[in-house]
Parts: sequence; C-alpha cells; structure tokens
Amino acid sequence: MSSEALVVIDIQNDFCPGGALAVEAGDTIIPLVNRLIGRFEHVVLTQDWHPAGHSSFASTHSGKSPFETVAMPYGEQTLWPDHCIQGTDGAEFHAALEWTKAEIVIRKGFRPGIDSYSAFFENDHTTPTGLSGYLKERGITKITLCGLATDFCVAFSAIDAVNSGFATEVVLDACRGIDLGGSIAAMTDTMKAAGVKLI
Repeated sequence: MSSEALVVIDIQNDFCPGGALAVEAGDTIIPLVNRLIGRFEHVVLTQDWHPAGHSSFASTHSGKSPFETVAMPYGEQTLWPDHCIQGTDGAEFHAALEWTKAEIVIRKGFRPGIDSYSAFFENDHTTPTGLSGYLKERGITKITLCGLATDFCVAFSAIDAVNSGFATEVVLDACRGIDLGGSIAAMTDTMKAAGVKLI
C-alpha cells in the first residue's frame, strides 16, 4: 500500500451546493471520500487557489459571461464565475471533509494569467505543479483519484497522471461533474483512451 496514494481533487465550498461554481450534489460524495481517505496510507489534496481578478474569471473579460470561452496564449479557456479566491470561505475545504490526514496540499490556479485544472500541470500542459516529482520521490507508483469535478479537474489530473508514468484509477462514485455540453461523457471516453482505469 505504501507505493499507492489517494489524490482528492478540490472538495471546496465553492464547488459544493451553495458555492460560486457549485457541482450538483458535489457534497454527496464526501462520506465515500472520507472512507477512501481512511483506507490509504498516503493522501494528497488539491485546492483551487485563485487570486482575485484571475484571467479565467468571466468578470475579468468585458462583455463575457460565465461558461463562454476566450482564446488565451495556451489555448481555448472556459470562463468561470469568480470562485475559490485565496483566503475566502469559498476556497476552504468543505467542513465535512476529513482532510487533515493529507501529507501535502497542492494549490493550483494561483498564477493570475493561466488556469489550472490538473493536479500535475497548469493549462499550458508544460508548467508543472511539482506533484509528479513529489510522488516519485516518495516512491509512489499508483494513484487513485476522486473529487470535483469529474469532467474537468479530475479528468485532466488523471490523464496527466498516466502521462507522468503513474498507474491511475478514478473512483467514479466518489466524483461529481459539471457536464458542460456533454463534457462528462467526452472526458470519460478520453480518460479510458489514455489508459485510466475507471472504477
């Protein structure tokens, strides 16, 4: 078990019901996530951690609305409601999440000019978060992912995990998605094609 780690993605207030970018029923996965945390020796958490006025916020772009897209230097970017702003209640982990066992918390999205879905890379797919190096130094070869949202941060993290050389599983019952224009089905297929085991 010591070569395996659980990576819990973004179970934060703003992604749960009542939050600024709520995933429907996002909080209903927390009891299962807590059971997974209890089972794993090594636990990693990610935390969306945006500065105010982040470039991925629709409010930063005149005339744009949430869920529209804009061209960024690194490619097309979906625009979001302001969410998970550093130091706010919305950026905190959900109160029911038993997260204190985590050995490290990877904060992402803190660079003002680039968004970050993946636990491993910013959205340019080249700027690392440092998670891959951390896991490899710890002798981790297999990771299991859960959290929010299935079709964005969980899926991008899982694909990058495989590409970084980790055996990778996603516990779908312990995830919930946003589903923008069929994105859950599309990203589920993409994960399967990349070699992610969906359980």
